[in-house]
Amino acid sequence: MLENRTLEIIIIAAAVVLLLFGAKRLPDAARGLGKSLRIFKSEVSAMKTDSAQATTAAPRSVAAGPIKDVTGHPVTESASITQS
Repeated sequence: MLENRTLEIIIIAAAVVLLLFGAKRLPDAARGLGKSLRIFKSEVSAMKTDSAQATTAAPRSVAAGPIKDVTGHPVTESASITQS
């Protein structure tokens, strides 16, 4: 039943919009809406590419270096065993 009235609702909504905004302001409003939608779409696509790059980037890890004592000299297993 709603499918039969969809065209009627669209025509009534267009008439109400035309009465509210007037024939002179309607094209300007449509241009403004078009610009806003274009900006919104570009921002959404930029966010998608940024998130895709973030998920595909290799995770950063810190490589473990040799263990050093307080003086900065590398500690070997034999040195740590003899000190214990």
